[in-house]
Amino acid sequence: MRRRIAPILLTLVVVALGITALTVRPDREAPGRTADFVVLAGVAGLRWEDVDPQTTPTLWRMAQDGSIGSLSVRSAHRPTCPVDGWLTLGAGSYAAWNGSRQSGGCPPAQVAIEQPDGIGANLPDQESVVLHNQERLPWGTVPGALSESVRCSVAVGPGAAVAAARPFGRVDRYVPALPADPAGLLGSCVLSIVDLGTVAGEDPVARATAARAADARLARVLAARPPRSLVLVAGVSDTEAPSRLHVAVADGPGWERGWLTSASTGREGYLQLVDLAPTALTALGRPMPERLFLGRPAESVGGRPADLAAAIAAPADADREAAAQRRVADWFFTLLAGAQVLLAVAVLPLLRRARRHAGPYGPEPVSPRVVAVVELLLIAAALAVPAALLADAVPWWRGDHAGVYFAGVTVLLLVAATAVVRLAPGHAATLGPLGAVAGLTTLTVGMDVLTGARLQLNGVVGYSALEGGRYAGLGTVGLGVFLAGALLSAGWLAQRVRRSWRPPVMVAVGGAAVLVVGSPYLGADPIGAIALTAGLSVAAAISAGGWLTISRLAWATMAGLALTIGFAVLDLRRPAAERGSLGRFLAAVGDGTGGLTVHRSSTANFETLVNSPLTVLALAGALLVWFALLQPWGGLMRLFGIYPAIRAAMAGTAVAAVTGGVLGGDALDVAGAAAAVVVPMAALAALRVLDHSTDRTLPDAGRQRDEGPGGTGGDTGGGPDGDGPDRPTPTGAGAGTARTPDRGAEPAAAPTPPAPRSPGPDTGAQEPTAGAAAGKRAPAGRSSTEVTAS
Repeated sequence: MRRRIAPILLTLVVVALGITALTVRPDREAPGRTADFVVLAGVAGLRWEDVDPQTTPTLWRMAQDGSIGSLSVRSAHRPTCPVDGWLTLGAGSYAAWNGSRQSGGCPPAQVAIEQPDGIGANLPDQESVVLHNQERLPWGTVPGALSESVRCSVAVGPGAAVAAARPFGRVDRYVPALPADPAGLLGSCVLSIVDLGTVAGEDPVARATAARAADARLARVLAARPPRSLVLVAGVSDTEAPSRLHVAVADGPGWERGWLTSASTGREGYLQLVDLAPTALTALGRPMPERLFLGRPAESVGGRPADLAAAIAAPADADREAAAQRRVADWFFTLLAGAQVLLAVAVLPLLRRARRHAGPYGPEPVSPRVVAVVELLLIAAALAVPAALLADAVPWWRGDHAGVYFAGVTVLLLVAATAVVRLAPGHAATLGPLGAVAGLTTLTVGMDVLTGARLQLNGVVGYSALEGGRYAGLGTVGLGVFLAGALLSAGWLAQRVRRSWRPPVMVAVGGAAVLVVGSPYLGADPIGAIALTAGLSVAAAISAGGWLTISRLAWATMAGLALTIGFAVLDLRRPAAERGSLGRFLAAVGDGTGGLTVHRSSTANFETLVNSPLTVLALAGALLVWFALLQPWGGLMRLFGIYPAIRAAMAGTAVAAVTGGVLGGDALDVAGAAAAVVVPMAALAALRVLDHSTDRTLPDAGRQRDEGPGGTGGDTGGGPDGDGPDRPTPTGAGAGTARTPDRGAEPAAAPTPPAPRSPGPDTGAQEPTAGAAAGKRAPAGRSSTEVTAS
């Protein structure tokens, strides 16, 4: 009865932990009306490095009194050219102007503007632009959605006309240039959009001249602003590749001296271009359009330094880091993929020659020094991503040779981490390096998430604010290495306890990981939490032994489905503006627009699959496991037979990584990051198991049989220390055999009478006897590890 109830109880625990992690959110008050008028002033290409008291005194004073942030100007095209940025501003969702584009650059804006009545304007190309965004792009964007949500809007300049044009092309009020006294114009409608000019190029003198001209126009706008108005100044676009972070300043009632943020970023000091449209409507107290914006309303939060120069230094430094991150990340992951592939090739001959032969004939064993060097390389390969994450604690991006500095810091950290694993107690045990690497990986990523994920933001192995996909919590690579480290740590700990206690240990450790991944306070990744729940259910089901039967797979599937359904029901009950990605998708399915989300996800999966170096890591790891480690000479099947909790952890990692990548639109990136940790450790453990495949030890006559759920034999946890391999109870002809000793233990003879046993290092292996020291072998017969593995 207990064995039948245990899977049900564990499933309920996993589901409860997952739903708790996903549904508990910080309390946020809905932003209310704060202004009677809103003025959106845009400067294409304006960055924080262009702002100073001498060049832009008006913007400097406005930033001093208002709230500031870094603006990500992602649109449907990359880089976001000025016409795309203005169109995205007015749409509140990712948009792009149709027409040909230069590779890596921005073509001159050619927007036809007609003024038939001298009051408003008309964009004759607007109809084709709307069709392009509706039919050719995957976001279903409606250009002009912002102006459609208010009764009247004003546009000043050609860029503002693109933002203010309604879907059929009409601009309510339009002037091509800012008049000397724009008070009457800005007060004629509740929404005004002003094009202040463009700051382009990398020449400091040219940029300063353009910024000074834009600041002079801004001074006229502020002097003529209507009473009780909100003024938003934004660097609405890039002007060339690569993309950069830009200026965002808000000045008005309720926006005093703070950081700008929004629910779309979840990070203080960061805002998206698509957030400006919902911010304007929220400030005016107007309802959102029926097809919701992708952006969320911005708000001002405290914590900004009193000194404006110090406050501006933070977003300017973030822009430099984000610009350097893209260049360095490309070659880092390319080198990592290449190094792991070469290491996999180097391990193959060692696997072939690792098994010792009992007779006088057989291949010459590999030198212990060579094996030791390969083991250190495998440990370093598994720790490469955590070391690169820690490297972002050092401001390597501020130098002229950012890539060299990053490489130097990462190598130093990698050497130190490898030395820690090598010198850690229990390194000689078969699972010693695996447990140490898994623990370090989990601790590194987990501590970063618990402290605000500051190392992942704009980090080489994190996510970039320029991409506009994520600004807080766990990124794709972080999710992959964290779920791998957490499940391997759970498997390593579970292997140290009695068979019946292994599923609860897996659930306890994995459940904590689900909370970290899914909580909006921490990892903020509901898709990752659902995937980890599925993997954890599989791992818990087979951690006590046996195979993944239909019933166990059914319980794992039920856990994942129950978590998904439970979260979906609770998410759908929230207001539309507060729903998560799953709730938004289900709502879109209900109104017939869910196909756009599916199309976006499939497109993202394909692009990531083709272009990401992590795909190479995932495929190379799968090939090594399937064609080498899982072969009779590869050692992994033997490892799985001896250590079922490790088998469970690796199976759960595979399920979680693949599920999380596919559902999250990241293809094999999550699996590739997980493989970077799991595959080297699997190869190292397989080498050690093969090295002792012909050892013989004495049986433990006093061992009691412990039937665990789904188990195939008795087990007490492998000796007093409780972390040894599983061992069947000796009966009949097999009573004279026992398990393989751990790393460093010598083969024991079988003297008569038997010598008393004593636990070996970390695995319960017996100490070498006098017969073993003399190089004698036990009587012929198969060891219990061979029985278990077969």
